[in-house]
Amino acid sequence: MTEQTSAQARHSSAVRPEEVVLVFDFGAQYGQLIARRVRDLHVYSEIVPCDIKAAEVRELAPSAIILSGGPASVYADDAPSVDAAVFELGIPILGFCYGQQIMASTLGGTVSHTDKGEYGPAQLVRSENASQLLGETPAEQRVWMSHRDAVTAVPEGFVVTATTDVCPVASMENPERRLFATQFHPEVRHTEYGTDILRNFLFGICGLHASWTMTSIIDDAVAAIREQVGQDRVILGLSGGVDSSVVAALCARAVGKQVTCVFVNHGLLRKNEPEEVEAVFTKQFDVDFIHVHAEERYAELLAGVTDPEQKRRIIGTQFWKEFFAVAQDLARDGRAMKYLAQGTIYPDIIESGARKTGGKASTIKSHHNLIPFPEGVHFDLIEPLDHFFKDEVRALGTALGLPDHIVHRQPFPGPGLAIRIIGEVTPEKLAVLKEADAIVRQELDAYNEALYEETGVRNSEHSVWQYFAVLPDVRSVGVMGDERSYERPIILRAVESSDAMTADWAKLPYEVLGTISSRIVSEVAGINRVVYDITPKPPATIEWE
Repeated sequence: MTEQTSAQARHSSAVRPEEVVLVFDFGAQYGQLIARRVRDLHVYSEIVPCDIKAAEVRELAPSAIILSGGPASVYADDAPSVDAAVFELGIPILGFCYGQQIMASTLGGTVSHTDKGEYGPAQLVRSENASQLLGETPAEQRVWMSHRDAVTAVPEGFVVTATTDVCPVASMENPERRLFATQFHPEVRHTEYGTDILRNFLFGICGLHASWTMTSIIDDAVAAIREQVGQDRVILGLSGGVDSSVVAALCARAVGKQVTCVFVNHGLLRKNEPEEVEAVFTKQFDVDFIHVHAEERYAELLAGVTDPEQKRRIIGTQFWKEFFAVAQDLARDGRAMKYLAQGTIYPDIIESGARKTGGKASTIKSHHNLIPFPEGVHFDLIEPLDHFFKDEVRALGTALGLPDHIVHRQPFPGPGLAIRIIGEVTPEKLAVLKEADAIVRQELDAYNEALYEETGVRNSEHSVWQYFAVLPDVRSVGVMGDERSYERPIILRAVESSDAMTADWAKLPYEVLGTISSRIVSEVAGINRVVYDITPKPPATIEWE
């Protein structure tokens, strides 16, 4: 750690493949989904703002471009537009929904506001014109629509390749210029042959290769980290979560003992988690592992604190104090750290609004920015996951040999159990919640595993996405062993979700709920009641705090 500047230089350690598909984002609800679908076909994709200039696109040298949908009308005053010169670059372009409309209007076609919208499933009928995009898909097929405006006259050189009852131009193409578009959404699963259409574009029209695999990703990332780090040292704040663990595993494979993992144990993790994290990174991966036992210091700081935001601030501030104390000790010991590795992932970049063409945000991940680094502290950042979505990070973790209990770890708040304890955090409350939460996870882990064995699908529609126990700051009367009790309840929270933006309460079988309740009341001292939170998000949040 040097004393030159308080600014943190940001560097990605991800390697950009030679074949890249750029997804122009026009504000679509499916923007990220398009990028995901392309990646599912083992072709690398990146999301860029729709107003990117043609000169910048040329510099990025993409193999193909996809124009996303969007909620606006092309004729609205503030409608997003595209640099017309992009269509003159000779790069194959595919537009969806608004992407088709902006392509048509930019190139001289007509987009009209129709009397009747088209939302949801629609029956697509192919025209007599040959279609490279639709390829061998059937003459009639189900597609997913979401529009009122529609192309009513195609630009010069284009032909109509499909229609619906409502939409006169459901798809159009100009094969000579390699420009293609659909009013429907091939990226959603409801479009029957959407994946085939994407394959036709990527492999048939663009001539790309399905070469973006976990093996190539790991090899490239490891090589990039080695090149960036050289003989210098790397420090990493290891939480035991998926992202930081995968970064640690990548760095360990790349530079081994040049990596120091600092695990700050605030005492607020779930039962046995500190021991599990230490076992993985001391026995399986060749890194220096420093276990900071800060439980007592956190307990003193949290004593008497009831406000959840104050808890978050205290826990976050103390983390950096503990972390930098270790970094300073290492520097005094002759092991100064030049690089800070962290688990920033692609949605962090996108959702921060920092989508810079050909680059990333200029600042550290938002929750890290809440606490300023000490004056005079400088790290260069290594962020090898900043091109990846969460499911890709999990796949990387599995390929790197991380155990399932880390790779498939449920979302867990940074402040840990402190925000699942309503009111003051005390050692007694922590002990109670850890035991109750362990029972909840044991029973619902078994429930999910039974579903997997029955369906063969790891995350079926009935699987529980997240589940945990909450300890509220109330007591209630009960009867235990023929005696009156006045103890605490446990709140069980179990939800079904895919992205945490919305969630519904899990419809667990009564026998599963009964087993959880019986075990908690019988095995956890101080609990005489279990209740189940059946509120969806919205209006509630998933977490309690």
